[in-house]
Formats: sequence, C-alpha cells, structure tokens
Amino acid sequence: MPRVSRQQKERNRERIVAAAGRGFRARGIDGVGIDELMKTAGMTHGGFYNHFASKDDLALEVLNQGFTASLGSVDALIGAHPRSRRAALNAIIDSYLSTYHRDHPEEGCASAALAADAGRHGLQAQEEYRRGLQGYIAAITDLIRGGAKQTETKLDPRKAREQAIALFSQLVGAQLIARAVAEADPELSDEVLTANSKELKRR
Repeated sequence: MPRVSRQQKERNRERIVAAAGRGFRARGIDGVGIDELMKTAGMTHGGFYNHFASKDDLALEVLNQGFTASLGSVDALIGAHPRSRRAALNAIIDSYLSTYHRDHPEEGCASAALAADAGRHGLQAQEEYRRGLQGYIAAITDLIRGGAKQTETKLDPRKAREQAIALFSQLVGAQLIARAVAEADPELSDEVLTANSKELKRR
C-alpha cells in the first residue's frame, strides 16, 4: 500500500477539522461522533487516529481555528472602516447579530456556538476559548478607546475594557437566545437580534 505524502496527510487533517468545525458548531462537540465526522470528511473511522489522539484533541483544534477565523473577520471589518472606529464597531455588531449568523451556526463564530461545550470539556478547552475571548475583548476595547479619542471623549482604559466585555457578552447572549427560539418563534428571535443591535449601537 503506497505511503501517504506529507501534503496529502495535511490535506486529510484539514478535511477532518473542517468537517468537525461545521458539525461541532451546529450540534455541539458531543452531538457528532467520530464515525459521522469521518464519513463527512470522506475517510474511514480508523484514519482519525492518524491525525488526532482523541476527539477532545480535535475539539481543541476546532476551537483554535474557529476563533482564528472569526478574529480574522473582525480585523477585516475594522480594516473596511479605517476612518471611524464607531462605524467599525457597528459593522461587527451587525455581522454578529445578523439572521445569517443565527441561521448558520456551522459557519459562524465559535464564541456563541461552542460556549457551553468549552465550559463542559475541561481546562484545555476553556483555555482555547479564553484565547479567542481575549482576542475579541482586545479588539473591541481598542475600537471603544479609538472612538472616544475621535470624539475627544476622556475614557479610562479600564472602563473601556469593562465596556468591551459587557458588549461582547451581550452579543453572544443575544445570539444564543435568538437561536434558542428561532424555529418556535421566528418573529421573537428576530426581535431579540434587532433589539440588542439597536441598544448596542446607542451606547
């Protein structure tokens, strides 16, 4: 049997992570088994252990890559609004609280989709979540401080970080609640997203 090249092995690993990322964000880490995710990736169950020691190891990789991608999107939104920190922050709010993000958790940010999973899956999972959370807090804090500077408003750095933590917590909470009732009451779900978006933009 021919040996798999290093490049092919890396591509196989990427396929597994991609399949797990979508599955875990849509249904939770415990909601997708190794058999299913390997079938989705187009490989056999046994091939999983050529890349990961356990499903928990794979979950850490999904958290890592998920937040890396999300923070990259945040950077892109900030870059698209170079003249206004407030406009950049509003763009982040709009993106996070969009109905598309609600309806496609498999493509969305790990912060909302995997919050409960990170809390249940031990210290290492929480450390990966913490890394992503700190990235969001740092980016939003910078925007809040930048916005204050642009409007010549005095703002203590600690207060800016406090505001950033509260804002991001509201983004995540609003998205979780909107998803919790999206099928049972779509109108209420939309209302949750809209109300939080308006409130956050008024601050």
